[in-house]
Parts: sequence; C-alpha cells; structure tokens
Amino acid sequence: MIKAATTEDLPELSRLYVAYRVFYGEASEEERAAAFILDRLRQSSGRYFLAWNGRDTLGFMHLMPSTNTLAMRPIWLLEDLYVDVSARGQGVATALLRHAEAFARSTDAERLTLATAHDNLAAQHIYKKLGYVREDHFSYFHLLLL
Repeated sequence: MIKAATTEDLPELSRLYVAYRVFYGEASEEERAAAFILDRLRQSSGRYFLAWNGRDTLGFMHLMPSTNTLAMRPIWLLEDLYVDVSARGQGVATALLRHAEAFARSTDAERLTLATAHDNLAAQHIYKKLGYVREDHFSYFHLLLL
C-alpha cells in the first residue's frame, strides 16, 4: 500500500531517508535528517509517499512541484526514491512509480520528471520498463551555492 506521509510517519520516513543518504555516500546525520524531513513535512515542501506492507515501511519517494510555463501546466519532479534493501526485487519501486504517475495525472500535470545517477543501472532499467524516456533535447547546468 502506498500512502502520503504525514508528521506521524516521521520515524519510518527518517529511517528510510537516512538509508537513502548512506546509499549515495553521505553521512547518516540521523538527528539532522529527521529535523530536515520534519521541516519538509510541515512546510508541505513537495509530497512524500511511503510504501507499506502491514506495519513495515518498504520505501519512500519525494515529489516536488514545478510548472511547465510553455504548456501552462504543472509538472512533478521525482526528487527521491528509495526502497529498503530487504524489500528490493519485490516490485516496491514499480508500485511507487505507478503511484507517482497516478498522483501527477490527478493534478493534470504535463509530465513527471526524474534524474538518477549514470551508474544506477537497476533504476534506469525500471524507468525504461515503465515508459520513461531519456531527455536528449536539453542540457542541464548547475551552479553550486556553497
């Protein structure tokens, strides 16, 4: 079951978020991570969703709102998606992505956009299988504000 996360889900969401950070080589910083997630939930900064199996959380995703100004329609950015190691290979990522698609469609969004590491081939396989196509038209640039 996929459901929108609330502040009541903070312990479960924080646990998964810390594991996600560690997966990408970041320090766990558990207290700071929990405060960060709580702040995001309170500010309604995007939408967090949790995948559940009974009382166990299996994964999470974070969708951020944006706008396609040319199409004059909302778009959603899939900012984070993580499945607990113990739940991988069980269709959790696919369920989260299908839920993201249904949610985005319910808001009349023009598209759902995501990014992943070049070496995250497992994720890329799932995205391609679900119909996502690689963006080749635009080049994205970042200015790091450290």
